[in-house]
Amino acid sequence: MATLLLRCVAPLQSWDTQSRFRVRTTGREPSKSGIVGLVCAALGRPRTEPVADLAVLRMGIRVDKEGSILRDWHTAGKGGYLKAGGSIERKNPIPSTRYYLSDAAFLVGLEGDKTLLQQLHAALSNPHWMLFLGRKACPPSLPPYLPNGLKDESLLDALKAYPWLGSNRYYYNHKLDDRVRVVLDDDAGPQVRHDHPISFEKGKRQFAPRRVNTTFIDKPSFQPEQTSKVSETFEVSAEKEV
Repeated sequence: MATLLLRCVAPLQSWDTQSRFRVRTTGREPSKSGIVGLVCAALGRPRTEPVADLAVLRMGIRVDKEGSILRDWHTAGKGGYLKAGGSIERKNPIPSTRYYLSDAAFLVGLEGDKTLLQQLHAALSNPHWMLFLGRKACPPSLPPYLPNGLKDESLLDALKAYPWLGSNRYYYNHKLDDRVRVVLDDDAGPQVRHDHPISFEKGKRQFAPRRVNTTFIDKPSFQPEQTSKVSETFEVSAEKEV
């Protein structure tokens, strides 16, 4: 069994799995539907195509930085928008409340067929369409693609072994807990998320329940990438805190 690792790091992420219309929530970590949508964009797979081969991959998430909830009051429709009845509304914009995860970082693992994971790994290195973390307003600040992200390891072993995604030693030593949270697909898990994608087709979007188990592992090793200083974008500056 093989595992593909990818990172989700950005100033803002939003992984909504249940809300519609005027209140848009976010989960505390990436959703299965959101990650499958991300790899579909990398592959260039249209919404009308099946996603069963991707949805069956077992997913696990290591929370390298929890992030905080940010609330945004949003308006849309200035200049006019099409109503369900076919008329154009030009007077009343649509207000909504939207929630985001601010300053979070996640290591996501997908476990399954190695040939499929190799295709996904190649697609993430040169994505067909723009990638975003939950919503189109949330582009990643670092590429989800990890050059060494394809592992001949089980999902949990790969999540345990991969170094912490940050590069700020002060944060690692003084802010990061000794154990980090991990959320794993588990058919016998006690928690249920309604985000297993069946179809992304417009007007026919379907999702099924997914069971997960939350556990904790020792915090990963500190081995910051030497070639990327932008990986500090999600961290607090140690010099400003001291």
